[in-house]
Amino acid sequence: MEWTQALWLSAIQGLTEFLPISSSGHLALAPALFNWPDQGLAFDVAVHVGTLIAVLIYFHKDIGLIIGDWIGSLTGGPVTIYSKLAWSIAFATVLVGIAGILLEHIVSTVLRNPLSIAGATIAFGIILGLTDKFGAKQRRIESISWKDVLVIGGAQVLALIPGTSRSGITISAGLMMGLTREAAARFSFLMAIPVITLAGIWLGKGLVAQVQPVQWSILVFATAVSAIVAILCIHYFLRYLQRFSLLPFMIYRLILGVILLVVFL
Repeated sequence: MEWTQALWLSAIQGLTEFLPISSSGHLALAPALFNWPDQGLAFDVAVHVGTLIAVLIYFHKDIGLIIGDWIGSLTGGPVTIYSKLAWSIAFATVLVGIAGILLEHIVSTVLRNPLSIAGATIAFGIILGLTDKFGAKQRRIESISWKDVLVIGGAQVLALIPGTSRSGITISAGLMMGLTREAAARFSFLMAIPVITLAGIWLGKGLVAQVQPVQWSILVFATAVSAIVAILCIHYFLRYLQRFSLLPFMIYRLILGVILLVVFL
């Protein structure tokens, strides 16, 4: 892999992991446009580690409170918003984990093609725009209930479909349940921690059996780039959501979906 390819792909992963614009759509389009070879499994693991590092760094205070209050709730302590978030994230992770195991073959074969990705990019982009326009956008993250967890966690399962965007569909579900844009995004990003971890482990399982030589300098570089880009993305996206709507992201997804159809048809 060339350094230029590593730079672009790791930056794309860091940016699109948390923006509601479909990382799989961009990662399918970039090699086709630039005639790049497949980046390989090791690279995928590296950029996933980068985005995991980013979310752990950015939300380290919240994560500490979540873990501490969760442990406290196990030992008879009071129920707090953070212990509630811990159980909510765990439940949502179990849902997507079970679905991932059951649907692995379909997702990795039938749905992993450019036209399916294009269709999902367009369809779930429209859903993002509709929920942003018609959602109440009044409730903060402290008000999350088990009903919200069931809906948002269930929506996260749909992110197994390439082109959906994990952040996009979970933010859409949060908006549908009346959360503010920022609350929906924050809960989505916290839910991403175990999901990205599981995805990295799953990819790493295949990497163990791989006999191809590893370009360690490229992988370290890609991890660092994806982490830096992802931290900046999380920070400025949360600030953006305090003032503006998600309409530009819906429009962008529609344009991306059309481009994918034109390129791959």
